Amino acid sequence: MTMKPAAQTSRALPLILMFACTLFISASLMFVLQPLFGKLLLPLLGGSPAVWNTCMVFYQSVLFFGYLYAHLVSTRLQARQQILVHGLVLLLSFVALPVALPDDLQPPTEGNPSFWLLWILLLSIGLPFFVVSTTSPLLQKWFAQSGHKNSDDPYFLYAASNVGSLLALLAYPFVIEPQVGLAAQQSFWSIGFVLLCLLVAACATVLWKNQAAGAVATADDNAPPPLSVATQAYWLALAFVPSSLLLGLTNFISTDIASVPLLWIIPLTFYLLSFILVFSNWNVRIHPLMVKAQALFLVPFIAYSFINPADLPYWMYLILHLLAFFFAIMVCHGELANRRPHTAHLTRYYLIMSFAGMLGGLFNTFVAPVLFNGVYEYPIMIVAALLLRPGLHLPAGSRLLTELSAPLVLLVCGLSTYAWVDNLLDYFDVIVLTLIFLTVLNFMVRKRPMAYALVNGVIIFLALGVHGLSSHTLYQERTFFGVLSVRESELTDAQGQPERYHELFHGTTKHGAQRLPASLSKIPLTYYSQPGPMGQLFKEYDASNADWHIGVVGLGAGALACYAKPSQTWTFYEIDPLVVDIAKNTQYFSYLSQCAPNAKMSVADARLSLAKEPDQSFDLLVMDAFSSDAVPTHLLTQEALQLYFKKLKPNGILAFHITNRHLLLKKVLSIHAEQQHLAALVQEFVPLQEQPLVVATDWLVMARQEATLEPLAQSALGQWQKMPLYFDMPTWTDDFTNIVRIWK
Repeated sequence: MTMKPAAQTSRALPLILMFACTLFISASLMFVLQPLFGKLLLPLLGGSPAVWNTCMVFYQSVLFFGYLYAHLVSTRLQARQQILVHGLVLLLSFVALPVALPDDLQPPTEGNPSFWLLWILLLSIGLPFFVVSTTSPLLQKWFAQSGHKNSDDPYFLYAASNVGSLLALLAYPFVIEPQVGLAAQQSFWSIGFVLLCLLVAACATVLWKNQAAGAVATADDNAPPPLSVATQAYWLALAFVPSSLLLGLTNFISTDIASVPLLWIIPLTFYLLSFILVFSNWNVRIHPLMVKAQALFLVPFIAYSFINPADLPYWMYLILHLLAFFFAIMVCHGELANRRPHTAHLTRYYLIMSFAGMLGGLFNTFVAPVLFNGVYEYPIMIVAALLLRPGLHLPAGSRLLTELSAPLVLLVCGLSTYAWVDNLLDYFDVIVLTLIFLTVLNFMVRKRPMAYALVNGVIIFLALGVHGLSSHTLYQERTFFGVLSVRESELTDAQGQPERYHELFHGTTKHGAQRLPASLSKIPLTYYSQPGPMGQLFKEYDASNADWHIGVVGLGAGALACYAKPSQTWTFYEIDPLVVDIAKNTQYFSYLSQCAPNAKMSVADARLSLAKEPDQSFDLLVMDAFSSDAVPTHLLTQEALQLYFKKLKPNGILAFHITNRHLLLKKVLSIHAEQQHLAALVQEFVPLQEQPLVVATDWLVMARQEATLEPLAQSALGQWQKMPLYFDMPTWTDDFTNIVRIWK
């Protein structure tokens, strides 16, 4: 059954503009609310790709329920009934305005906080986000009943919706965040939500009048046939794989390539752009090109990205992965757009797409961390995307055996080689060249999707195995906060003999190292070395620090503990329980067990933990919290600094680790020091001579009076300097931060 209005079909451009504008604003609100609420949640859970991924699961889940609501309402109710029901839902959502976090939140300190985070999101923004989620499918369905000349194919409105999403996504970090504080953002978003509701009401009015003008339900001789289960399953797969790929790539590049600020925006930008392109009129010409380009690009992608990534700088490595991701989702989404159904099945089509998106998020956030100790769901979905290339037909009998024979033979040969060769690394170059040759050879069967995908999957699997062996990984585990690994490496000692040592990595960033010989195992290394700023600090205050109470935010391998004296009291604040387990495990690191076995451990976000400590209780606070290479911004705000000095004694010292490849963190702290009239010194330490595991590092110290820091200022041990002054940036607060302004 379809609706055929008795009134003259409308050809007015304003009708399209009104519906498109409503969808544009709805999508913009959705993609502004996501980073806005992410910033509100940051002080509770610290900086972690998993926070973003868990939020994405919530957004995808609510999106699915919004699409389900739109499907049920539009298929089971008459047009006027739909309007009345949806109007009631809009009014009900006003209860949640203005959007804000509940008061006095306390995140769990043990286990995975994902379910707690989902519950908080539901309480805080569940209703408004649900309303925004219903807009796209419901209004497209209404437009299909509006009597407009284009009402038989309203899918172009989906492109308008994604344009709004894309512009909002890009505008937030570069326009909104630098200009508007969080409190104002919450108010403006609430105003925008009211405007959206008014526009939805205007669209509903058009539909209501169209019904009043004499729309009647008539039998349609050209009614589409029922949807087959196979068609719907194919839609599900075509939407599930890109959703999982999006989160997998975001996690992968944040942990295995580089922890660059705002890096997560790029994959999501490509993801939204793909929808804009495939639901436009250009898809007829673009899709065949994308199918060809994906196969061509896969050769250098697999050859370099998985087989031998060390040959490329990180930015080129990043480009390879982003382009491979873009081609994969363009092929999947292009197939999805080519198979869009008659408008009678419009809401079911979007419902399946949203359900697949939710499944992708659930798989990456809850299933993959249990199954894998690394971000392995990402290469798995690369292979799955290849299986969805056009032309795939499930063969039977002997043909199926032929399709499977090549990947099976390759897998058996590869595993046999790994098992039989005593020292695989002696043949590393031969194995890499063999895998590259096979990648090129596999290009020849690109028109047979099953064999092509499975052979590429085996090549990636074998390549990852080679890298696991070459990195000498002793332990690797994945938590909510990222991938932690302990690796064993070798250096040449003073006598020219090889010596083993252990390193702790969070993603690709080193978070500590320890030499293993008993005579050297108590020496702090890397960023905490004795010649470096922290060694200088403890040496300069050696005569007066016997009874100090010292707090350290960020545990790492525990190297700082070896500056401890028996009469001192040390407390470590660490958000990830696994870091504590690793630092206490003497199979990997023995700093804590040897130097500070009685040190107190507080597992929670540092600001929440420090707020519970007595005022003026610390002589020294060391801020060394990192998520991979990024310092959580809520630990750098004006309110955070005021909290630190509230907990420090009048002559206490605050030491900040600001080593960073991408951000000029001293700029933020210099402005704080100037405005709060604090004494501050900075040292950008570079070792004068090559010493084992002594690295360049930047540290900053602050105190209430200059006299407190005078020993360091006059020290002959290092080059401590007064902080440079900056006047080109507003002060960072809990309400306002701006990453863009401190990029190096």
